[in-house]
Amino acid sequence: MGKKSAAAAGLVLSGVLLATGCSSSGGSGSGPAKTGGSGTAPTPSAPASGPAQGAEDGVASASAYRKWGLKPLPAAPAPPAQKPVKAKPGEVPVISDIPTKQKIVFVTFDDGAEKDPKFVEMMRDLKIPFTMFLTDAAISSNKGYFKPLQQLGNGVQNHTLTHPNMRTESGGQQQHQICGQQEKLTKEYGKAPRLFRPPYGNWNEGTRAAAKACGIQSIVLWRESMQIQNMQYQRGDKKLHPGDIILAHFRGKSELKGHTMTEMTANMLRHIQEQGFAVARLEDYV
Repeated sequence: MGKKSAAAAGLVLSGVLLATGCSSSGGSGSGPAKTGGSGTAPTPSAPASGPAQGAEDGVASASAYRKWGLKPLPAAPAPPAQKPVKAKPGEVPVISDIPTKQKIVFVTFDDGAEKDPKFVEMMRDLKIPFTMFLTDAAISSNKGYFKPLQQLGNGVQNHTLTHPNMRTESGGQQQHQICGQQEKLTKEYGKAPRLFRPPYGNWNEGTRAAAKACGIQSIVLWRESMQIQNMQYQRGDKKLHPGDIILAHFRGKSELKGHTMTEMTANMLRHIQEQGFAVARLEDYV
């Protein structure tokens, strides 16, 4: 694709994501979500040690939180010996939360349109685990941006080639969208994604079949979506619950009404901290 064509494609995708918010209002796809089985920033010198940080990291973390105007979050517990999301034989589960009683939530960022170096700095400082669901059309202008984030221990997962509404695609087209992105992400980041998020949260049984054919182990939806300052909650009590998956996006000032991605992320972390939750790594649980 030539430079002019690539730029045009990026503008089209950006307009689509801005107009739709890249999410359906409920994030539940074709029905109620099934839970629990039914320029490039510098590269960090070493990857994060995982969700459970040592005492030295804890001291550094408190200082890092102050740098970003935040209060420290509780430390995440050690990952479970066995992942709590279980699939029936031959089935790809569809989840919007993780079955757990621990006060943990899971942070995810979609698409990849915004590539803010300050966000890499923020995540390197705070060591917040998160999962990236990347769309090829959104990341194609600078795929290298996401490698330092991956090297911090954050997962790169599948969000299709071009971000279509999967419900309107044929089975073959859905498989092309998922398998095509599997191949691209595996080649670029060195590891095949295990998780898939359908654009807008829209999926059907054809999506599940395509995901299985492409080697996906779980389809991941969400319970809350982060906007600029506030969260949108699916439940009536407007609160986080243990195991909730939170949706956010790689977005810049044009989509965030003049705010930056780091400001949006700080607001999200404040909501999590104020409700007493820790952030755990999604890939450790599913």
